[in-house]
Amino acid sequence: MRIPQTGSLAFFFLAFSTVVDVAGVHAVTLTVELTGGENITSVGAIQRWDRDGNPTRKVDPKAQIDKPRVDAKAVKKGPGRWVFEGLKPGKYDLVLMGPERVRIEGWQYAPVLEFDPFVAATAKPPEAARAFIDEHIRKSPHYENKVVPLAMAGDEKAVRVLVMLLRDLPTSYTKGAGTLRFEIWQYTNQYGGWVKGKRTRVMHRILMQVAALRRWTWAWDPKLGGIEVGLTSARLEYTVPDVEKLKTLPGLLPY
Repeated sequence: MRIPQTGSLAFFFLAFSTVVDVAGVHAVTLTVELTGGENITSVGAIQRWDRDGNPTRKVDPKAQIDKPRVDAKAVKKGPGRWVFEGLKPGKYDLVLMGPERVRIEGWQYAPVLEFDPFVAATAKPPEAARAFIDEHIRKSPHYENKVVPLAMAGDEKAVRVLVMLLRDLPTSYTKGAGTLRFEIWQYTNQYGGWVKGKRTRVMHRILMQVAALRRWTWAWDPKLGGIEVGLTSARLEYTVPDVEKLKTLPGLLPY
């Protein structure tokens, strides 16, 4: 993927305009301006969670890494300018697709347990908790042969983790196929020890040929997550990662 090799900030502008239709329902236009993202081929918006943090849809068992299932697709209106029409108010995660098998996606730390709030990506858990959770995930037995904690957020009471679960060893599925999942896990501090909850939030489940999977970059950036679409204008600055910066984002890299 040709992405400008620059250390300067690329600006990612969001402009919302509100229109009221005859039924009195607000229809929102979301305009996305990408600077430094000339090679982006599509921009989609996913309303993954409702206001209470419950999933808005079931996980698609036929999901394809190169064809994200989105709630809305932006139309390119000019160089770096993408426009969504008629979005419903809510919070959206954006997904950017580029050439040469690159996908950049936003996420939120949605509630894993009922009645819990969302957790901000900037909420830093205690370092001791982070170290314990990282080691616990990596050393625990799993069906997948590669289970990686990609990012964490939380406090001294609870920590949520973005986890990648990859099985690229032979399975009972189609010959040569592997599985890839991205999930949100939660660890809770119970009497001074960190315990993983049995419940998780699954965001994606992919089944595809391992040879093809190994060529993909699927990067996650919280700056593209939780984009608020309401009745007022908003503006967000975003740095479109160059090739080297993509390697520093959590996610799947070619291997």
